[in-house]
Amino acid sequence: MPSSTTHTPYRILIGDDHRIVREGLKQVLADAADLHVVAEAASGPEVLDAVQALGGTAGLSAVLLDIAMPGRDGLDVLQALKAAWPKLPVLMLSTYPEKQYAVRCIKLGAAGYLNKGADPDDMIAAVRKAASGGVYVSAQAAEALASAVANAAHQGAEALSHREHQVFRLLTAGKTVGEIGAQLGLASNTVSTYRQRILEKTGTKNDVELALFAQQQVNNGHL
Repeated sequence: MPSSTTHTPYRILIGDDHRIVREGLKQVLADAADLHVVAEAASGPEVLDAVQALGGTAGLSAVLLDIAMPGRDGLDVLQALKAAWPKLPVLMLSTYPEKQYAVRCIKLGAAGYLNKGADPDDMIAAVRKAASGGVYVSAQAAEALASAVANAAHQGAEALSHREHQVFRLLTAGKTVGEIGAQLGLASNTVSTYRQRILEKTGTKNDVELALFAQQQVNNGHL
């Protein structure tokens, strides 16, 4: 299993209604020294109660959440968690193919989508990526997202003004709002306004979708 140099362990909550699945996930994550399962829940309401009891981001680094949860659907729980603790990473887990749920989960704010049949090393990488503040996107999920973005972004990059296009190129190059402002001589709030306009014109919801949209434009010869 991959080793880690992280000094502070990530604290993980597992939400799945099947005990054997929870035990299997705990066994997989136990092989990573920086991932500690500190709580588990077997239903949607139990997940919400456990996160509340742990203080949200104060006591948790990430939630690993099954989509098919009794009591309250996993997607509903995801929305409730993001409303209460916007910065708490939630990695969705399911037996369904990525093309069925990955796009929906990420649009709702999930930090990624993981199939239960994934390789243990990929599971560890996914949980670690989410817990560290990133978004885990498998090759299959990336394909589904790119397809969804391509279908939604009917206006394309051609709809952007010159300044919006400048900001767009810098955003997709990984620059922060502050870095873009410094490079273009703009205030950060002005850059944020441009970013919002860009998302609206390209039909994307966040920076992950925007990056996938940019790649689609490159593939189609538009950038």
